[in-house]
This record gives sequence, C-alpha cells and structure tokens, in this order.
Amino acid sequence: MTLPALVFSDDQAQAWDTLSEVLRKHGVDLDNETTTPMAEGKGSVTAVLGKAGSGKTLLLARLADALAEAGVEVISGDWEGKPRRDRRTLAILAPTNKAASVLRGRGVAATTIHRILYTPVYDPEYEKIAEWLAGQGDRPEPMEGLTEAALDRAHAVYQTHKSVPAALAAAGLRGSDFITGWKRREEPLDIGFIDESSMLSDDQFDDLKEIFQALVLFGDPAQLAPVKQSGNMVFDRLPAPRKLELHRIHRQADDNPILDLAHALADPDLTFQAFERMVEEKARADDRVVVSERVEAALMARSPVLVWRNNTRIRLIHAFRAAYHAPPDALLPGEPLVCDGIELPMKHRKKRLDLEARGLIKGAQVVYLGPGNKPGFSRLHVFGAEQPQVSAASIVKIELPDEEEPFIPYAARMGATFLHGAAVTIHKAQGSQWPTVQVFAPDLFVAARMNRDEAGQPLWKRLAYVAITRAEERLLWVTRNRLARPTAPLTIEDLSAPAAPLALEAEQPE
Repeated sequence: MTLPALVFSDDQAQAWDTLSEVLRKHGVDLDNETTTPMAEGKGSVTAVLGKAGSGKTLLLARLADALAEAGVEVISGDWEGKPRRDRRTLAILAPTNKAASVLRGRGVAATTIHRILYTPVYDPEYEKIAEWLAGQGDRPEPMEGLTEAALDRAHAVYQTHKSVPAALAAAGLRGSDFITGWKRREEPLDIGFIDESSMLSDDQFDDLKEIFQALVLFGDPAQLAPVKQSGNMVFDRLPAPRKLELHRIHRQADDNPILDLAHALADPDLTFQAFERMVEEKARADDRVVVSERVEAALMARSPVLVWRNNTRIRLIHAFRAAYHAPPDALLPGEPLVCDGIELPMKHRKKRLDLEARGLIKGAQVVYLGPGNKPGFSRLHVFGAEQPQVSAASIVKIELPDEEEPFIPYAARMGATFLHGAAVTIHKAQGSQWPTVQVFAPDLFVAARMNRDEAGQPLWKRLAYVAITRAEERLLWVTRNRLARPTAPLTIEDLSAPAAPLALEAEQPE
C-alpha cells in the first residue's frame, strides 16, 4: 500500500498509519490486503478531525478503497447478503440524505445512519436476484415481468451504482414488488465510517457504538454542535490519542476564496466589521464571492438562503412565496420543502419505516412536484435519495410571522410532515452543500452584537463558518433585508424522473 504516501499530506499520512494500526487490531491488514474473521470483544472509536479543505473526505475515500482491496465488503443498507463467519464489512454513513449524497457524488458508497439501523426484507424470489447481482449466487431464471433483457439491464446498472433497488428499478420493478417490509437491525456490524460526525447526537453515537466493532468519526470541530448539547460534539469526549487532527492542504484548497474566508474566522482578533471588509475584498478580486444587497428569489427554489433567526426564516419564506404569486391555500410545483418528521402512531410503525427508508427523514430536502393520486398525497423529489421520485401522504405546514400556529394548505390525516424550505437556519444546513449559497449577513451581525459564545468561540464566527462552507462553488453574502424578484416562474423541469424510476407509493394509514 505505497500509493497513499504519494498523494497524502503529512497529516493524512500520519492519520492513515494510525487508522491502519487500529484496523489491523480488528483483523484487517491494509498493507498485506488480508482479513481475518471479526473477533468478539471491546470496540474502538477513533476520530479524524479537520476544518474544510483539510482532506477528510479524500482520506475517507482512500481508506474505503483500501478496505475493499483487502476483501472488506461495503454494505449500503438497501440489501445485505447472507451472514458468513469470515465476512468483513464496512458501512459509510452520514446523518442526512444530503450529506450522504455529497459523498456519493465523490464516488463513495455512502448511506444514512437510519438506513443502516433499519434493513429491508426482500421477497424470496427477488432475494435470489439480489444475491446474483452481488456475486453471491447464480443468474436466476427469467420470470413473469422479468425477461432476460431486463436482467441484463439490472446487471449493467448494478455494476455502475452498486445499488440493488436501482438495478431492479432499471428492470422495471417497483419497490413494493420486491421489498415486503422493514426491520430493526439485530446483528452487529463490523467497521463504520461516519461523516459529518459533528452533527451526531449523544443518542445516535451510543447506538452506533453498540452496532459497530470499529468506529471512525470524520468531523469538523469548527461547526455547530447539535442543539441541546451545550456546544459539545460527541468526539469531544474521546481521549487525545483517539483524535487525529488534519490541517488545510494548500495544494488542494489553493486559490479558493471561500475557504480563505472560512479559515480567516479562526483569528481571535477578527471582528464582524473586519470580516465583512474581507468579504468585500474577496468579491472585488474573485467572482466566486459576491456581495449582494438582495436575496435572489430564483436561487431560493433550489438553494435555501441561510439565516440564524427563525423569524428571519419565516419572513423570507413569505417574501419568496409572494414573489412567485403562490396562492395561500396551495403549493406551486417547484416549491422547496424540508421534512420535519413523520406523524404516525406507533401502530403504524411499518409505514413509518417505509417512509423513512425512502429518504423522508427529519431534515430531508425535497421539492413539491404536484398532488399525488390520492387525497392528501404529494409527489415529491427527495434530494440525495438514490430513487428521488416519491409519492407520500403529506402534511405541509407554512409558518406565519408573529403567529404560533402554522397555516396548513395541504394535508393528509397522517404521514410525512414538511416545512417550507426556501430559507433554513444555519444549524439545519449542516451536512448539506449547494453549488451556490446565499448567507443572510444581517442575522450574523445581530449574533455578533449579542456577544454570545459557543464552546469558547464567538457564536457569529461559528455561524459564519458553517454557512460559508456550505458553498461548493459560489458564495453570495447578502447585506440588506431585501428580495430580488424572479424573472421566470417556478419549474420542475430540472427534476425530471430517471429513465426507469422506482415508483414509490406509501399507503394512507387506515
């Protein structure tokens, strides 16, 4: 395994060596590309920490490749083969669909924590097809509705995406054809890589430690801690030898004005006014940073404006809807939503698992495509889901300024609940990235004037850091409480369904 040394920084190489030793103690030898059966015993937790641009994702991806070369099987949560004593596995997880999709966009087979806690139950006939696709069984015979050509299409898609549901969708099957239900995981897992671990709650961390024998957390200590955890992140409680620190890799992040601004926030003497001057200087020198006096309504449809205060969020959402002449009693196709959870009683646990497994977990970002075929249903595009087109029983809540109760223009009796997503708080944006991000600077100015701290750091700096690093390519720093009206109506043409969509219809609870 000499290749990593050719591309890694000193920090990454040292982290690689430490993690290689951790994995060797768990029976996986990266140097010799060999494995031994997983042994029972005390698990381990190691954290790889670094700010944006430090190379955490590169290290994660290279470690995943090396584990695969050593014979460790990557499991995605959509299907698992029969357990074997000598089988070693790796799961690469993120707290949200959007965070998982960011990794998948970089070639890493990631899924959500929820999808690994709950596993699908396959119909026995289609289980045989899944085993064949994964190389664990013979090619099945054609059956009704599944021809030789359809099997060939499924096989070709699996080679590219390594997803059983995507492969079966390419063969013309719906999820209800091959998935009969969902169950809570009972068997422990092996090695787990957790990205965006600064978002983990204490309860999630405890669950993961129970499931995985070897757990590696990848996180950014400069981000915001989960709400109600007093500014602490789960990796803060680890002993120093278990925390590996990475620093900015200049050759990879060179000439990036957005990262320059993010890292400048580490200066303890930097004031908000001085930082705004820095933003203005970057904007004059590089068109990837823009100082704008108005929020762009057109961008809000796909990339929410990031704010600190909830009142600001609600006012901007109503300004967005007014700009597009949205009726007060209905949604327009193309309006963005954020899943706020599932409202179902415990007796409908199976339906809850079904909705969540399809990507409708708290914080999921979706776009309303139009009404479903049943009253109270919505057709939705779920960002980050492997099969994004979903129809589900929905309860849409549009919050009103200065009023406690939201207005509900569209609702089933029970199902997935949604808030409007044209603006979101910076806390809720963690784990997500967009090509272009708008940051509402007046909110950060208020946070700076309040002189609030979080974990020893001025709150406005943590907010600014998280907001800025959500931008992949372009940052708009909005300085005034104004909205630029759109020049074209909302559209869903950019969210066209794939050639062989997986039709997902969640039944209305009785």
